[in-house]
Amino acid sequence: MPPLTAVRGFKDILPDEMTPWAAVEGKARDLARRYGFSEIRVPVAERTELFARGIGETTDIVEKEMYTMEDRGGGKITLRPEATAGIARAVMEHGILASARTARLFFIGPMFRYERPQKGRLRQFHQLDCEIFGDPGPWVDAEAIDLLWRLLSELEVPGLTLAVNTLGCPECRPSYRESLVRYLEGGRDRLCEDCLARLARNPLRVLDCKNPGCRELAVGAPRITDSACPACRDHFRGVLDALDSLGIAASVDPLLVRGLDYYARTAFEVLAGGLGAQNAVAGGGRYDGLLKALGGPDLPGIGFAAGLERIALLLPPQAPASGPDYFLAPLCPEALAPLFRLAGTLRAKGLSVAADWEPGSLKSRLRKADRAAASRCVVLGGTELEGGYALVRDLKTGEQIRAGLENLEPLAGDPGAPAPAAG
Repeated sequence: MPPLTAVRGFKDILPDEMTPWAAVEGKARDLARRYGFSEIRVPVAERTELFARGIGETTDIVEKEMYTMEDRGGGKITLRPEATAGIARAVMEHGILASARTARLFFIGPMFRYERPQKGRLRQFHQLDCEIFGDPGPWVDAEAIDLLWRLLSELEVPGLTLAVNTLGCPECRPSYRESLVRYLEGGRDRLCEDCLARLARNPLRVLDCKNPGCRELAVGAPRITDSACPACRDHFRGVLDALDSLGIAASVDPLLVRGLDYYARTAFEVLAGGLGAQNAVAGGGRYDGLLKALGGPDLPGIGFAAGLERIALLLPPQAPASGPDYFLAPLCPEALAPLFRLAGTLRAKGLSVAADWEPGSLKSRLRKADRAAASRCVVLGGTELEGGYALVRDLKTGEQIRAGLENLEPLAGDPGAPAPAAG
């Protein structure tokens, strides 16, 4: 029987791959704190209705990509394809906005979408989500973009560009929708099968299609910026002015619509070099109608999601994680008990300890200590036990001294300090 392997599109993240992931998550948590966000964890599965109502029943995610199942009670649940709807549900369910005018929440975790796996795009993938509820102004839009831009810039992701657009609002979008449909109807023969269906249900999504014929037709489509109402124009100009005040260069992309129904007004996307045609690493926008669509209050929101797999692929080489302060190497069974006690002492002092509790030769133990990138190796065998000492080798300098067995506890001091004198 062949050994089992991971499901296609679901990838193990191995220990030697964790360094860039730790860098991304550590930087994200640090910046989220600096921008006043609190961390939230939402369930990996939600009622399917949440995503149908929040994301939109005509989106590709809901129609084609969700992992949906029937639970034992007969209800339908879905592995989350994105986090915003779940966070919005949590905000309403737990009254997070009842005691505060605004809420700033961030989330890091896996999402699930059934699509063709490709570089940096898997069926289980991980995202950082940052969401702000309760503030309708353009300044907070620019602040969310600034957080995203600072995250990617401080991580040194190469070739960053920012694209922004306005998607209008319920007041001005209907007239734009009509003009867009009239235009697209004149080029029906150039639309793909999916976009022919979108034409009646969600024509703005045609602008987002990557099919060459649809893309070519979209280039000549009416611009939503030309149909925006005065309030939406003022809001968009406020976002651009705020970004300019921060020194963040943004290009207006009239074809940027995002893929989810809940977006309104500001939409944005950050692209990076080195990923080929699918070069977006993060994006988001304003979703002022989402809470209301989910049965909650009519309050505004804005947020973004950043793909951790894609960011990790683009990071410059990272310094390897530091190894343990000590590696304990018993050479005989009698050495196990004293070294085991020493391990507890060192760890209680806040030091990191690795050990091989299978006695073996000095050469093999030192080889393992080197592979573990330990700072020092404590060797204890029969000869050392008879002499009442342990060997302590500095693996960076090669210096080796003897430490009396009754004097091993002082090893719990600073591993960067000189080794204790021989006992």
